Amino acid sequence: MTDEAPEGVRLQKALANAGVASRRVIEQYIVEGRIRVNGRTVTELGTRIDPEHDLIDVDGTAVQLDVSKRYVMLNKPTGVVSSMKDEKGRPDLRRFTKDYDERLYNVGRLDAETSGLLVLTNDGELAHVLAHPSFGVTKVYIAKVQGVVTPQTIAKLTKGFDLEDGFIKADKARLLDTSRGGGAGHSIVELTLHSGRNRIVRRMMAEVGHPVVDLVRRQFGPLHLGTLPAGKSRELTKIELGALLTLSREETPADQAPGDVQEKQ
Repeated sequence: MTDEAPEGVRLQKALANAGVASRRVIEQYIVEGRIRVNGRTVTELGTRIDPEHDLIDVDGTAVQLDVSKRYVMLNKPTGVVSSMKDEKGRPDLRRFTKDYDERLYNVGRLDAETSGLLVLTNDGELAHVLAHPSFGVTKVYIAKVQGVVTPQTIAKLTKGFDLEDGFIKADKARLLDTSRGGGAGHSIVELTLHSGRNRIVRRMMAEVGHPVVDLVRRQFGPLHLGTLPAGKSRELTKIELGALLTLSREETPADQAPGDVQEKQ
């Protein structure tokens, strides 16, 4: 935040340009102490900011002042690799970004046979933070697995065990459904993890004796896939974007687990 009056942009103008609210409404927010600049509450209507460097939040939710930034949620289908250009010629993410003027990149990865929520953006800083394994963004997966999962197996997933690259445990695990028809049957398990280790859901379920048949990521941090069909994308709502930016600006990342690498489920 600049202290030199002639420099910068008036706070209410910057927030109005970002689509937060009208200038008059924002002025009321300022007077009520609902807006912070770089973590400090401001109440002066003449406050000026540097939109390129100052961090603004309204009622504790971060605001993106740069309107050139784009944030897209994709329900990645199976058979598509999480790359903008695959060296092996496999179907990649370019088909989902060609209609956008900006050059978008994926935040983290899902392996080719895993479907579900993937964030695409041209905000390199946010992408780096959210994809970094030490930050530990929570993800929720729905896995269809072989065999009938027991309560004891669910307990083992949350208690944890050793894999070849270190100890791992699910933040949460619950059994959604089981079916004993057709031989050994199958189960539907919901797993919540903050680890970004390579193919970690598949490896965990294989370790407890229930190989994954189908895997979908339903949630990434504050974002939920909802009813978005496979192969479709949409821009984040202002509420979703605010929640994602707020998450990315947290000062204390989660502890990095041994062996953590960029996620690839």
